[in-house]
Amino acid sequence: MQTAVQGFETILYRVAGPLARVTLNRPDKLNAVNAPMIAELHRALDLAESDPAVRVLLLDGAGKAFSAGFDLNTGADVPADDVGYWRAELKRDFDLVMRFWDCPKPVVAAVHGWCLGSAMEMAIACDVTISGDGCRFGAPEVKFGSGIVALLLPWLIGPKAAKELLLSGDDRVAADRALHLGLVNRVVPDAQLAAEAERAARAIACNDPVAVRLTKAAIRRSLDIAGFRTALLDALEIDVQIETTKTDESRAFGEVLRRDGVKAALAWRARTFGA
Repeated sequence: MQTAVQGFETILYRVAGPLARVTLNRPDKLNAVNAPMIAELHRALDLAESDPAVRVLLLDGAGKAFSAGFDLNTGADVPADDVGYWRAELKRDFDLVMRFWDCPKPVVAAVHGWCLGSAMEMAIACDVTISGDGCRFGAPEVKFGSGIVALLLPWLIGPKAAKELLLSGDDRVAADRALHLGLVNRVVPDAQLAAEAERAARAIACNDPVAVRLTKAAIRRSLDIAGFRTALLDALEIDVQIETTKTDESRAFGEVLRRDGVKAALAWRARTFGA
């Protein structure tokens, strides 16, 4: 039997036995993550972590996509040189991604449609990530003059693959390529994604919860000893630098973006620089 918790507007939170299912629920916006969703995701994680009946969390998205990433409208009217604003805003986004990484209970992500930008970081911060075969991945931030909020990729797929994805800004990485790179654990037919993700979550839930929790903590700790957390925080400061540095090129791009939209701005860059 599944119990839905009321009071959420941008997500769904349901509990069925040992599983807590968290569903991103802005389908008309491709589940773009905005400030209300960030607050509600933290609330859902608080509920799941404090509920002794919940052993595993399952994260997915409603509609056509897992998520297209953080909402591009955030900070649109804030001056680029407002370092305090951008540091706080990016730290808020970083803390959300890392909330899944640091969750003491295991998290399984089921991704479909589009899994882009910081939403991809959120999905790979989960312990197990299962993809539908039609899902497309990518981190297009450099196309927009932005940086990476939580620089997980070099640690999870290696520096060479991370450079290829992050410097190209490719946002159409196929699911089989994502599997080859190590972005996801498994690729299944889209029609089977929900069932396979639940099966994976229940397989974990059948195990001793103390052993599962401490094993996850030990893996996390081993990466922290190797410098993982320090490197991510250093990269976050570089992201602040990226967001607050403006050039003639970035100003021109931003003007086209505001006036004519995303496609026009990307086309302008391609025409201007011969891509």
